[in-house]
Amino acid sequence: MRKLSVYNSVTLDGYFAGANGDFSWAHREDPEFHEFVKDNAKGGGELIFGRITYELMASYWPTPLAKKNDPVVAARMNDLPKVVFSRTLDKASWNNTKLVKTGMAGAIRKMKNEPGKDLVIFGSGSIIAQLAAERLIDEYQIVLNPVVLGAGKTMFDGLQEKLDLKLTKSRIFSNGNVFLCYEPRA
Repeated sequence: MRKLSVYNSVTLDGYFAGANGDFSWAHREDPEFHEFVKDNAKGGGELIFGRITYELMASYWPTPLAKKNDPVVAARMNDLPKVVFSRTLDKASWNNTKLVKTGMAGAIRKMKNEPGKDLVIFGSGSIIAQLAAERLIDEYQIVLNPVVLGAGKTMFDGLQEKLDLKLTKSRIFSNGNVFLCYEPRA
């Protein structure tokens, strides 16, 4: 069975995106952290997005600028299979992307039972909240950034029940970022 993970950067006050969707705060230059991100991107898998994150990623990663600035991550982002869940998109034109318009939880259950590499959600807070409520997320990889925004979007808006998680890994970076990995308690 494939595992479904979340990978997101979060501020000290709990936001994964600023009030206007900004996440420029998450890009803190640091060679050690950059190597970690590159190594993490090499893991492969199938990428899962909501519409907003998909449009943001699709507008950057296929560009010459992305390929110049970060060729390893750009290659992985462009080559990996992707699924975007959206009721409003008419088509998904980014290379290797499948559009699913309805039945997200059922589609994820089916995908988890198919052979292949694991599934990873980037951004996409509304999807995270919905799939967490369905107990479909197996791992939460959080990069805690030493930044306070004061307002923004959380990954768990609308979640009605408590998630009880256990820490499985952690790592502190010289730029102040802290990588935290959690799994649901049994």
